[in-house]
Amino acid sequence: MIKISNDIDLAINILNNEGVIGFPTETVYGLAGNMHSTKAINAIFEIKKRPKFNPLIVHISNLNDLDKIAVNIPMKAIELGRFFWPGPLTLLLDKHSSISDLITAGKPTVAVRIPNHQMALSLLDAIDFPLAAPSANPFGAISPTTAKHVADYFPSELEVVLDGGNCENGIESTIVGFENEKVIIYRLGAIAIEEIEAVIGKTEIYISTDNVPIAPGMLKKHYAPKTNFVLTDNIENEIAKYKNLKIGVLSFSNHYASKSIISLKILSKDKNLKEASKKLYAMMHQLDKENLDIIIAEKFDEVGLGKSINDRLLRAAEK
Repeated sequence: MIKISNDIDLAINILNNEGVIGFPTETVYGLAGNMHSTKAINAIFEIKKRPKFNPLIVHISNLNDLDKIAVNIPMKAIELGRFFWPGPLTLLLDKHSSISDLITAGKPTVAVRIPNHQMALSLLDAIDFPLAAPSANPFGAISPTTAKHVADYFPSELEVVLDGGNCENGIESTIVGFENEKVIIYRLGAIAIEEIEAVIGKTEIYISTDNVPIAPGMLKKHYAPKTNFVLTDNIENEIAKYKNLKIGVLSFSNHYASKSIISLKILSKDKNLKEASKKLYAMMHQLDKENLDIIIAEKFDEVGLGKSINDRLLRAAEK
């Protein structure tokens, strides 16, 4: 039976013995193992039911450790790391020869970041290896933003999940890679493109041409509740379409009234995008447990974190 705990020593013991734990970051909770342990990495994929063509993110605690993970590091990557780390930025870089192909799904690049969460950093400082960690949810399901989400997902598969409270950002990190002189956004995330560009200049958003991801979180169907999920820019029209069903509504800031609405979740009454992103997955989890026929989500304006939130909603709604 999984234990929700603050006992970092227990987590360290499990990791040192090639086990897997749940742990908090500022984005979402992760499913972590020793980067150098084939046993631990295989266990992560098995526990999540994650296909091995989908790479993992390596977590380190110090920018000085980056050259142990990556080679040919562009100066722009160093600039971004200095500005945003610790924080919800993942860099996609040429991998060091010590990085297992299991972690990178056989690709020549590795995803790496420094999490901005004190418990995560304390854990990383206390062990002598980086952690490989995807989000601590079954493959394709809503990402976890509390220790209880992790425990509900994996009641017997994990021995412990460290409880670091509610995740501050609530959606995954922004993944940034480099191609010659170009800066490429591979995954929209908790740092808005505008914030990246303020530091580094113009970026491009990577457009995938197939369903084999270069980086984590790029599959078309992802972050999805079990309940039928629809994304729309006109909530009232969509409610009318499904008026005979039990409806849940996920709204940015507006209140909607209809006899068909069983549950209404408002992400930010003040139209604060950071608040909305922080609450997004938590409210999706709540709606998914309310025995609804359908969840109707409101599309955001494509500005700032609105782009990142829309990315998650679009993937959740993919059929």
